[in-house]
Amino acid sequence: MNRNASVVWKGTLREGTGTMTTESGVLSDTRYSFHTRFAQGIGTNPDELIAASLGGCFSMFLANELGLSGFHPQRIETTATATLDDLAAGWTLTHIQLDVHADVPDASQAFFMDAALAAKTKCPVARLLKTNISMTASLTNDLRRVPKTSEANALRRRVNERKRRVFPANLHNSKDRMKPDK
Repeated sequence: MNRNASVVWKGTLREGTGTMTTESGVLSDTRYSFHTRFAQGIGTNPDELIAASLGGCFSMFLANELGLSGFHPQRIETTATATLDDLAAGWTLTHIQLDVHADVPDASQAFFMDAALAAKTKCPVARLLKTNISMTASLTNDLRRVPKTSEANALRRRVNERKRRVFPANLHNSKDRMKPDK
């Protein structure tokens, strides 16, 4: 099975612009540029598309893992945050954080965590990426209690900024962080 996307870039890195089009047509001449990647602008960027790909693949694989064990997820919400850092070797996608919340009737927290870890390591996009993927996962019967994505992202940014000041970059994301519901 092959999936195709085409890209056209015109101009220099900082002044140029490009478009992305996918075979499915979901992206059709979708704009991207230096500004959409490193500042603010209208359009997308490769990093958020990678995050979306991993989040989508992970969620599908988690649904499969749960289904194989007889559980039927009502809803899986995954936020994938890609971190792009300026390293000595150049800009590098160094980390992707997955935050998943799911409503899975009759599943225990322990079973859900096992299924989430399996999905994180086995989904095809995660196997392709050569970056650190960490995850928080919570099982809930009422997803209305889950913080809005913008609130969760703001909190995660503050936490990650503190970590970068305290821990060396190669240590602070070395293990999965699993947080059960309170």
